[in-house]
Amino acid sequence: MSRRLDENLGGVGFDNLIADMFPPTDVYNVKLAAGQGVLKRGTLLALKDDSTMAMIDAATTGKANAVLTDPVDTGETTGGEAAAGIAYRTGHFNTNRLIVAEGYEITAADKEALRSAGILLSDAVEV
Repeated sequence: MSRRLDENLGGVGFDNLIADMFPPTDVYNVKLAAGQGVLKRGTLLALKDDSTMAMIDAATTGKANAVLTDPVDTGETTGGEAAAGIAYRTGHFNTNRLIVAEGYEITAADKEALRSAGILLSDAVEV
């Protein structure tokens, strides 16, 4: 089977999530709490008391420590099994591209927790 050199075989969208290449991104496996629905790429994750990760909200302020790499369906009902996911544990991200719970704003405590974990945040310029 031959391919043409001018043929488009696919592409990758640019979502402006990653701000810079330093510090380099590193990923690891995470257990996501059940019942959160579909979590999108760029969801800011925080550690819950039961050692699972969840989208950051008022209950997990100051416990942010990872950013989800790809969408994961955690199901609609709580009490189920934790879902497996992959998250960035280090990197440099654009703050306004991170996804948080509705009505929640990233706090100074969250930024400090992220910095301690190896995640830096910057503001992206909207074009």
